[in-house]
Formats: sequence, structure tokens, C-alpha cells
Amino acid sequence: MQPAKLTITFLGTGTSTGIPMIGCTCPVCTSTNPKDKRLRSSILIASSLKSIVVDTTPDFRYQMLRIHNNKLDAVLFTHPHKDHIAGLDDVRAYNFFQHKPMDVYANALTAEALKREFAYVFADKKYPGIPQINLHTIDESAFKIGDIPVQPFMVWHHKMPVFGFRFGKFTYITDANKIDETVKEKIKGSEVIVLNALRNEQHIAHFTLQEAIDLVHELEIPTAYFTHISHQLGKHNDVEKTLPPGIHLGYDGLELHV
Repeated sequence: MQPAKLTITFLGTGTSTGIPMIGCTCPVCTSTNPKDKRLRSSILIASSLKSIVVDTTPDFRYQMLRIHNNKLDAVLFTHPHKDHIAGLDDVRAYNFFQHKPMDVYANALTAEALKREFAYVFADKKYPGIPQINLHTIDESAFKIGDIPVQPFMVWHHKMPVFGFRFGKFTYITDANKIDETVKEKIKGSEVIVLNALRNEQHIAHFTLQEAIDLVHELEIPTAYFTHISHQLGKHNDVEKTLPPGIHLGYDGLELHV
């Protein structure tokens, strides 16, 4: 059986503050280049049968509106930080039009946070109109959503375990600054990787641009796109010119076909 052909849409490629950042007048935040406008990091993965969002950011509603998306089968979560879960309430629009609950997949740490942050969703007595969710607590075991294979694996965001995901030939990692050697073996062989690259200066919980480049070369993945980008990294076009062959900055609205 042939693996599903996937379309990956970058819904957002910015760090937790987004770009432009509130109150900032730096050259990146005031740039007129659309590629310098970054919502919080998330992707949509679609096959001919199914569609999945990885992380519902605070911008989730607008992200889906601006790509005219009217179908969503599942949500995968990487970790429980607000810039990755805050938009979950807006899945209720899909509940309404699709007439079914939304399947949501998260590790135990994130599932606990969802129950705490969205307590009304999981209450015994539910208020009318709240999101309808089927919460699946997952570990690093592989599973499928329709025809889309999902292989979770754990990376480190400082001391927090965060899930990355491999979907066949495509791997997605956000909010990481360390990957164990055993996990690297699960990533090798990917044809395309999306990886966080926050800025040039060291950060306690994110890869720098150079660290991300070095990791792509170490893993020998031919094509890479960077995400979770800060305004401190610089303007998109300026940074893009400095990158090695096969490595690019992602940008909001970019589509890949894998």
C-alpha cells in the first residue's frame, strides 16, 4: 500500500509573542514583507482523507479562516504551553458543522493541562455550546489517523518533555533544545524536517539558528524548514540568503507536498 501523500500548510511560524510583537518598533516588527508577519507556530497536515492540526495556538481561529479551512479531523498537541493550546475552544465551530466531537491527542502532561485550562469542557455538567472533545492520551507508540501515520517521540524543551511527530517522510519539531541520541535514530531517514530556530543568541529552551542547522546536517535530512522564529533572528529575506542549500526559513502560508 502506497503511503499517503501529504500537504503541509504552515499556519504560523512565530514564537510565543508572534511577529510583530506588541509594542516593538524594530526593523522586523515594522517590516512590510508578509513573510515577516508570523502568527504562533502550528501546521495543518492533510491527506486525501484526513486533516490534522498540530497545536491550537491563540491565533487558531484566524489561522483557519485565512486559509479557508472547513474540515478538521483531529488535533495533536506537542506540549502544554499557552502559545500551543490556547485556541482549543474554537474547535467547537467544527463540532457544529461536522456534527461530531473533535479527536484530540496529547501526552499525559498536556492532557492534564487541557483538563485544567479548559475545565468546563470536561465538567460532568456541561454548559450548552462548549467544545465537544474526545481526548486520547498518547505515548511514543505509533498510531494512525485515517491514512496518516503518526509516530510521536520525545524531545526536550529545557526540562519539559515535548512531543515531536513523524508523519511518514515528514518530521515536525517545535520548542526543543535537546534531542536524545535514541530519538535521533527515529528521525533519521526523513526527507523533510521542520525544526525550531528561535534566534542567533543562546536560549535556555530553544535551538539557535546555528544549532538547528548543525542538527539538520547531523541527521542528514535533505530538506529543512525552520519555525518558531523570534523577531530577534532578523528579516526573513536577509536570513534566507545566509542559509545552506536545502535549508530555509518557513513562513506563514507556506505549503509543502511530501
